[in-house]
Amino acid sequence: MREAQQTAGLFARGRIRFMKNGSLLFLVLAAAAAPLFPVSLAELVGAEKAAALNAGGVIVEVQLKNPVPRILPQHEALRRLIAETMDSLAPGLFVETLYRYQKPRKGVWSEAERTALFNQTLALSTLTGIQYYSASRGVMRTFYESSRVIDGPDSKKALPDPVYSALPPSLTLYARQKDLTFGDNIYRYNYLSVPDAFFFVQENLTALTAGIIPAVGKNKLRTVMAVIDCGDSALIYFVSMAKAVSLPGMGERIGNSFTNRAEAVLKWFTGRADKVLEN
Repeated sequence: MREAQQTAGLFARGRIRFMKNGSLLFLVLAAAAAPLFPVSLAELVGAEKAAALNAGGVIVEVQLKNPVPRILPQHEALRRLIAETMDSLAPGLFVETLYRYQKPRKGVWSEAERTALFNQTLALSTLTGIQYYSASRGVMRTFYESSRVIDGPDSKKALPDPVYSALPPSLTLYARQKDLTFGDNIYRYNYLSVPDAFFFVQENLTALTAGIIPAVGKNKLRTVMAVIDCGDSALIYFVSMAKAVSLPGMGERIGNSFTNRAEAVLKWFTGRADKVLEN
């Protein structure tokens, strides 16, 4: 009933092709003029998880074999995106994170606020220097030594972070990001927006290595972040999935790394969200 109320008669359907070899198709929904009211946190994740999130907790699930989503919100567009991403990748490693972001001001986000938040996810240069906790070293460590939007995976010419005055239903960016664990790599970011949420999917276009050890092959990593409006708060769902190498212990090491990196990205995004929503 909830999904029917949200979607019936309100959206026109279109198709976007945005993964390697066209393997992932996603239905982009274009909003009509009718108002859309956000669902509650409990409707999205259930009462028990909602209570934990409302208490300030972060929910994490790590799976290293035959993964299935365990804490995926009940959001139709997001569930379709995750299903198609998994179908295209068949991951062996799956790290999910749920977080509740308390808005500085109560109420459904305005179009201006939604656009401002979306632009923060495009500000990839601001990922430069963010910190995460390295479990293997037992200290805080720089995540990205450098992060820049580029004009494409071949020429790699640096570009300024894009800024939009209105949300596009879909967008593709390329980035060059030097990760102190996995090296200097090229990524594709695909962005999608619907009236009550927006998402990005990050895909590695170069192979990731941990020192001299191969970790994740080319096009074998997907990271998805979803930001869903819940009225007075926003639900953030973050998942990293990969076909990791089968070296002994490497899957667990990558799983721990992805968990701590997800926390760093959440801190980055919510910090930037505070700045744009408090103004």
